[in-house]
Amino acid sequence: MQKIKTLIFDFGDVFINLDKQGAMQNALNLFNPDTFETDMLETNIKYEIGKISTSEFIEFYASKFSNLTDNEIVDAWNFIIKDFPKHRFDFINNLAQKNRYQLILLSNTNDMHIDCIKDSVPFYNNFKNCFDAFYLSQEIHLRKPNTDIFEFVLAENNLISNECFFIDDTKDNTDTAEKLGFHTWNIDETREDVVDLFKIKKDLF
Repeated sequence: MQKIKTLIFDFGDVFINLDKQGAMQNALNLFNPDTFETDMLETNIKYEIGKISTSEFIEFYASKFSNLTDNEIVDAWNFIIKDFPKHRFDFINNLAQKNRYQLILLSNTNDMHIDCIKDSVPFYNNFKNCFDAFYLSQEIHLRKPNTDIFEFVLAENNLISNECFFIDDTKDNTDTAEKLGFHTWNIDETREDVVDLFKIKKDLF
């Protein structure tokens, strides 16, 4: 069996808890749309890959929903962000100190979410410093589950895919990685915890 040399982690619902259903319901209640229109979905993706700024993103929603204030739009967007359990930070910090694996974070996110996390998570900078590489979609202008983001990580770090283990809560993302030869864990955040990685996937380590 090929030895795992690199661990690649998603951020949301792997380290920091998200409330996806709550955020969706909150948005439906606040925006009261008949449907999430194509231009909204496209704007969200553009923001996630850094093609538009935070001010342009807010301006788009403010023009579409003139009854809402900028602060209401920001609060609705950040509603998804919940707590970051300290034991998960301790887990990755311990891994970093052991220096047994190369550690990479690969997250679909955006400036507002990261700013919210920085404000609410006192150990965010220490968390970031645990990783050898820390890739946020809005900074590298790529997003999962597209193949190019995984090819970017491999090329940037001179990695071989079957020596990498990728953990993500979204199946589309792990499916793409798997097709490229990565070992994967499509984590179920409702009943699994990343800190149990070496217990749950002991056959690989």
